[in-house]
Amino acid sequence: MTDPILTTTQDGITTITINRPHRRNAVDPPTAKALYNAILAFDADPAQKICILTGAGGTFCAGADLHAVAAGASPSTLATQENLQPVPVPPSDNDGPVRSLGPMGPTRLQISKPLIAAIAGHAVAGGLELALLADLRVVEEDAVLGVFCRRRLWG
Repeated sequence: MTDPILTTTQDGITTITINRPHRRNAVDPPTAKALYNAILAFDADPAQKICILTGAGGTFCAGADLHAVAAGASPSTLATQENLQPVPVPPSDNDGPVRSLGPMGPTRLQISKPLIAAIAGHAVAGGLELALLADLRVVEEDAVLGVFCRRRLWG
């Protein structure tokens, strides 16, 4: 099985790639946690100055993995599953950056360094949420960004 998140570093630039092209880079709970941890590692590394977030296979991210939702997970339960427990903030950090983990992974983080989203293909639903985490979005001319959920799927 391949890693759902690939991370490379070179000359102070971290590239994080969502690597689930068979699911159009949709994020399931393990991918959310891996993405969250990759962003935290980038933010904590003083040698890394900027991060590029992208997706493999010509798609940025198609949002939450609906196969995981169909298997019983929902946005309200994803964050409470064992692999998506909110990260506790020590009492001394109450005035520090937000470090909680959400269903899409890092979208609730306050990151101290620049993050660029390199968007190809679709960035929809939760994928748009990930794109909005970035300080700058570089978008291919034919990319599609948006929210397609027109019906109530859960809750």
